[in-house]
Formats: sequence, C-alpha cells, structure tokens
Amino acid sequence: MADNVTSLFRSTAAHSPSMAALTREGGDGAGPVDFCIPCNPYFPTPAMFEEMAARLRDIVTYYPSSADTITAELCTLLQLPPQAVAMGNGSTELITWIDHLLVRESLAIPVPTFGRWTDQPMETGKRVDMFPLQESSGFALDLAAYAEFIRARGTRVAVVCNPNNPDGGFLHRHALVQFMDAMADLDLIVVDESFLEFADAEAEPSVVQEAMLRPNVIVLRSLGKNFGLHGIRFGYLVANPALAGRVRSMLPKWNLNSFAEHVVFMLRDHGGEYAQSLQQVRRDRLDMASQLSALPGLTVYPSQGNFLFVRLPVGAEGTVVRDRLLTEHRILVRECGNKIGSSSRFLRLVVRPQVDVRRLVSGLEQVLYGTRRGAAVPEPGAATGYSSGTAAVDRLVGATNGAGVRGLAAQAMSAPAAVPAASNGSGVPLPAAAAAQTYPQPVAAPAPIPAPAPPPIPTPAPLPQPQPVAAPVPPMAPAAAMPGPTPPGVPARGGLTAAQVRGTNGLTPAPATGWPNAGAWPAAAG
Repeated sequence: MADNVTSLFRSTAAHSPSMAALTREGGDGAGPVDFCIPCNPYFPTPAMFEEMAARLRDIVTYYPSSADTITAELCTLLQLPPQAVAMGNGSTELITWIDHLLVRESLAIPVPTFGRWTDQPMETGKRVDMFPLQESSGFALDLAAYAEFIRARGTRVAVVCNPNNPDGGFLHRHALVQFMDAMADLDLIVVDESFLEFADAEAEPSVVQEAMLRPNVIVLRSLGKNFGLHGIRFGYLVANPALAGRVRSMLPKWNLNSFAEHVVFMLRDHGGEYAQSLQQVRRDRLDMASQLSALPGLTVYPSQGNFLFVRLPVGAEGTVVRDRLLTEHRILVRECGNKIGSSSRFLRLVVRPQVDVRRLVSGLEQVLYGTRRGAAVPEPGAATGYSSGTAAVDRLVGATNGAGVRGLAAQAMSAPAAVPAASNGSGVPLPAAAAAQTYPQPVAAPAPIPAPAPPPIPTPAPLPQPQPVAAPVPPMAPAAAMPGPTPPGVPARGGLTAAQVRGTNGLTPAPATGWPNAGAWPAAAG
C-alpha cells in the first residue's frame, strides 16, 4: 500500500480517496481507522444495522417511493411544512442546483471551507469572492467584517457555514439573524448547517424558522453526517415555499434511493438513541481536544462540529504525516493543504471513540517525535501566511478572483508558480485592481488552546447598517453600536421589510425545537 498512497491522494483533487478505494488498496479487506470522513460513529445503532441487513434484499431490489413521499415523512419528524423543504441526493446535489438556479453572477464565501462552495460556482463561470479567515483569531468569522467585504465587492449571494468545515467555528443565532437583516437586499443568503446537530454552545442555534419567513434565505442540512450514513447520500434544504419549490421542481422524481427511504421511516422509533449519540460525540470532542492539546507544538482550535482543526508543529509537513499515519498505523486523516485558505500544516481530525483516539495520539507521537516524545517544538514566527497548497488553484483564483473561467484553468495548470505581490490573506494572489482594496491580513499565530476546557465561543461583532450595493464603501473600520432589525425603509427582495416578511409567511409556524415531542426526538441542533 505504501507505494500507492501518494497517487491515491493526488487522483482525488480537493478530496480524500474513498474508503472503498483505500480498502481495495489495503488488500486485506479492511479499511483504516477513519479520522477523515466526518460521520457520527454511534448512529445507527447495531440493532438498526441488523434490521437494515435483514431487509437488504427488498431495499436494493425495488424502486423507492417518490421523493415527495420520503420528504413528507421526514417533515413529519422535523415538524416542518413539506412545501418549505427539498430533499436531495446529498447536500452536494442541492448545492449544485442552488448554483445553477439562484447564483446569477457572484458568490461570497469565507475560506477555508467546504470545497464545493468554492469549486461549484467557479465551474459554472461565477465570480467567487473569498473572505479569508484569520488564524490569529482562531479562524472565527467576523460577520461585521464579512458584511463590509460583501458590500465592497458588490457580491449578490452570501454563504455562511455554521459550524464551518474544517475549523468548526460557530456563530450564535442572534448574530446570524442580524446578518440576514443587514443583507436583506442580496439575491440569496445560504446558511449551511450541515454540522449543527453536533453543536452544544447554544440551545436553539438553527435559523430554519427564519429561512421559512424570508424571501432570500436557504438553510442547508446534511443527514448522512448526523446519522452516520454518508454512503446513502441524503440531505435537505429549508426555505420559503416559493424558493424551496423552485429547487424541488428541478429534482428527479426518484433522486432519493431506497436506503434513504428505509432510514427515514426508521427514524421515528429511534429518537432516543440518536440524541444519545450526539451527546456522546460532544463528550468525545472535549476528551479528544484535551489529549491532542497535550502533544508538544500541536495547536487545537475551538470546534462545535464533530471534528477538530489542528496545526502541526513547526517542521511537520501534513502530507508526510498523513501518509505515514496511513501506511505505518492504518489511520486515515484529512490533510488540508488542498483547501483554499489553509495549508499542508493543518489537519482536520474527526471525533471518534476514546479507544480510537488513543491509537491516533500514539501514532502522532511516533510520526511527529519518534523517541523524542517530550521534546520542545518552537512556535512559528509572526506574519505567517498560508496558501491552499495547490499552486494551480491559487493562480486561477488570482487571475480571475474566483471567476472560474474555464479557459484559464488549463493555463494555470501549465504556468510556473509565481510569488504574488498582493493576496487576500490566504495566500491567494489578487489582481492589481483588487489589491488596492483593504482586506484582512494574517498576523501572529495564537498560542495553543489550554486543555482540557475549550475556550468560550466569542460573540460575533455587531453588524453595520445595510448600504445600497452601488454606494462606495470606505475601508473597513470597527463596527459601531449594535443595529436593530432592518428598518422600514429598507425592503427585502420582493418589496417587504424583514419585519413584514416575518408576519406574512402564510405557513403554520413549526415548534421552536424543529422536532416532535422532546421525549422522542432531540432539538434540531442539540
């Protein structure tokens, strides 16, 4: 396997090899211990897997019911109106249709983040405005600065991932609602809550209720991650009925498979086990962060996802660490050098049971330190910048500011790498016109997070009052007093203010929890 590890990872571009490919390469029919794919390790339960195994022949032999039938059952569990929901064959199918149908010219996204939010619109020729998250602030997203960036760029669609992948950064609900108020004139705001079920920083963090009331907001949810079933490929979005219906009308009648149907109809009887699985993942996250933080020179960032973002010690190269963990210890990790805004010095490690974490820690000790377990590792100096680790992608972004012009892709792949004169803070070079604008710059790296208690999640900065898109925007400055909701004179798309939209949705409001009675199902995001 050692001879083919590098080629396996090179052939997957922005993602890791599939577990099937790694299992085949291993030759013994068993895959590695998986710290790469962010999946719930405690759900489904062994009894649920046994039930699915007993029904396997029927499940794979016959057509599933229509997507409408499966969606209606899921909405019964979620207590959401079916007309406000669209289910897809994985959240990536929904991202694809959002891009094709609703992104006209430009999309803003903080980086690093889930790769499809940068790659998908670039593939269809849209401009992608990438807002660099700063290591100096623990990769936390400053919503006020992000709003200023969107205004300066004139971007028409904004995406926020909460928690963000790969760093697990979390935003409180009230801050997101204020951001939606301030951005009410945009074509679209997408809040990707694919990992929100694992968060415990807030009792009711989801904005699904707001999405149903607003004309330009979509909330995206993944089921495979939460339910530990990535291979089934199912997820859903929530929006006002007109917006959800537009996406739903483009989906094939049988875009959901029989496994998805079977699992959805099983869920009503297993709410208790699901709630317990989420609680166990949260406990494991704290324990895993504590153990990793004890390794010399390793920095662990705060996370509300089911994964941890870590910075390797000085001198450690992520691809070497990844390959040695896989070949010498049969452990698979996510090296983040091919994520725009990150570098090969960062790993994303999925939260797993303690027995697996002990194996990971032991493997890291041997790979990073050898026999020098307690050796001191120096910290990096100030003003360290990070690139995506993929020079061709950096050059393409630099030449087009994320416009995704297909003709430049081949040129970027063959052109020699160049050191940019200006960048957007993530190592991505900017064109001369864009370089003249004010963008966040990286500063000194933070000290490691003390173990075992994670630091408090910071409250995002206040948002600026919304400005007309065409108006000139001065360089970014600290936000002033906290604004209120969108004022009466600033309409949302469709001619309604945010306050009017909240009162004219025409739907029966869902309970605040988003799930049925608390005794059967947990709150939508913990």
